[in-house]
Order: sequence, then C-alpha cells, then structure tokens
Amino acid sequence: MMSRNATRAAGSMLLTVGPRYYSTSILRSAAGNDHVFVKKMITVASGVTGNPAGGNRRALASFIRFPVSTARNGSTLALDDAADGKQAKEEKEPETGSARRSTVGGPNEKGDFFSYWGVPPKKVTKEDGTDWRWTCFMPWETYKSDLSIDLKKHHVPMTLLDKMAYWTVKSLRWPTDLFFQRRYGCRAMMLETVAAVPGMVGGMLLHCKSLRKFEQSGGWIKALLEEAENERMHLMTFMEVSKPRWYERALVFAVQGIFFNAYFLAYATSPKLAHRIVGYLEEEAIHSYSEFLKELDNGNINNVPAPAIAIDYWQLPSDSTLRDVVMVVRADEAHHRDVNHFASDVYYQGRELKEAPAPLGYH
Repeated sequence: MMSRNATRAAGSMLLTVGPRYYSTSILRSAAGNDHVFVKKMITVASGVTGNPAGGNRRALASFIRFPVSTARNGSTLALDDAADGKQAKEEKEPETGSARRSTVGGPNEKGDFFSYWGVPPKKVTKEDGTDWRWTCFMPWETYKSDLSIDLKKHHVPMTLLDKMAYWTVKSLRWPTDLFFQRRYGCRAMMLETVAAVPGMVGGMLLHCKSLRKFEQSGGWIKALLEEAENERMHLMTFMEVSKPRWYERALVFAVQGIFFNAYFLAYATSPKLAHRIVGYLEEEAIHSYSEFLKELDNGNINNVPAPAIAIDYWQLPSDSTLRDVVMVVRADEAHHRDVNHFASDVYYQGRELKEAPAPLGYH
C-alpha cells in the first residue's frame, strides 16, 4: 500500500494539472509502488485512456458532482482556493452582483421592470406639452361626443325574438329600480359594469370565429371591443363620482358572473337575439340617464365639477360639471343602441356581419 505522503502528493498534482473531468478523481492501485502509482494517476488525469502494460494493475476513478455554480467558476481549482476566490470576488464586486440580480430577476431600486426587457413606456404629452397623466387611455383615443343624435329612436319589436329580447330587458328593470331607487350615481355605476360585457363577449366570439374560418370580420371585432372599452370608461368616470358600498360591490360580482355566462350562451346560440337585447338595454340606459339629468336639474343631486378623467376622455371644457358628463355618456349609449340594433338587423336579413362595414369610431 502507498504511504500517506504519496497519496497527498498525488491528490495535489491532480487538482493542479488534471482536466476538469478528473479534478476530484481518486485513483487506487491493487499493486505497485508509490512512484508507479503517482505516474499512473498523472497519466489518467491527463486524459490517456490506454492501459499501460502490466498484468494485474488497474485504476478505479470515482467522481464527485459539485453544484453547477462551482463547476462554472472552475472545477480544476482546489476547494479551499475556490472558496477564497469566491469570497474575494464578492468583496470586490458587491454592488455589481446586486445590480445584476435586481435587473434580471426583478425591478431595480427604482422599480423599473422594463430595464431587462427593453420595453420602456412611451412618454406621452398633451397638446400644450404637459405630461399625460392617464395610463388607461391615450390622447388618440379621446373624442368629442356627438350630442345631436336622436335619443327617442326605438326599435318596435315585431318578431318573436324581438319580443323576447324586449320583455327580458323590461323585466330586469324592475329589480334595478327597486334596489337603487333614485341613487342614480350608483345606478349608473352598476349599469356600466353590465353594459361593458356584451361588446367584449361579442368581439371575443367573432375573433375566434375569424380564426376558425380563416376569414375577416369586416371590422366588427374592433367595433365591439371599442364599444366595450367605451362602456368601461363610463365606469371609470362614475367611480370618481359615486363610491360603491360593500354590498353593491358584491352585487356587481353576482350580476356580472350571471350576465356574462348568459350573454355568452345567447350570442353563441343566436347573435341576432343577443344584439337585440343589447339594443334594448341601451334604450333603457338612455332613459336612466335622462332621469339622472332631471334630478340634477331639480337640485336633488349636487352638480359637482366633472372628474378630470372625464374632461380628458371626452375633451370637455375645463369648467365642465357632472351634468355635462351625463350628457355625453347618454349620447354614447344612444350610439351603442344604433350599432347593436343595426347588427341584429344584418343577421335578420340572413347575412353575416362581415358583409356590412362596421361603424368604427361611432360613439
């Protein structure tokens, strides 16, 4: 058997000259002196695969796996040297390592998530050069509402489906009047949480249909999503005016869950019925906002200044009031009424929506 000093010398030589795959090798010999054993270790560690001449000598190499980080730093270093080098590196570059981790693994000290992915937000300004304060919509998505639209237009139900749609909407009005009574601010908030659903559902189903059939939609996907976004901005506006109570928020959860699934099934079954229902819903919305205006004019509701988000979204004068906001919202609902009754009529004629150009930008 070889001596302890020879074993230490051989191990030291392996850790110094051996390639990374043999850096932790331990070689044993069944017979032979120390000099031959050390020479064989160097030969094997250098990558020589052939067995030297000799009868019963053999070498057995056993490998120890280290963590990936240790292997990458240099597997041919002694463990003590590697630990000393790692500690020296951390002491030398503590800030660099911290900055690298914060950039790759998450936000840096300023919270800039985009520093790694390279997608910084675009700086947007108003016409006067001041910063645009909103992230939920951009200046090119704003517009001036057309208040000259006819608010009294009504689609007279003629067919069975039309009558089903009409009386379904009328039946939904009774519990709404009972619950909200004359609290029109909260009523408007509740109405918009429901009104923003049909456009999203219709646009989603038309989008999937376009993908399945490899066909264009005539712009109706964008038109319906545009309607949903407009209704959502109504909600963002009235959230500034009316603060919902906890049970009203719970009611929104329940109503939205039921209405979303019901409208999804209705649209998948009969798009003309679904659009007709929305058309009548918008007619009821016009009525509700007209009652809202009466309460404002009678002084029963305080005509507070218009929220800043409404002034920027509808391009209203800076001194606008809540009454001005209700006016433009009611006009939007009248436009949505026309779009959905128009879409239903297209289906009633036995045609597809893609055959009729969508009224994009029709608020």
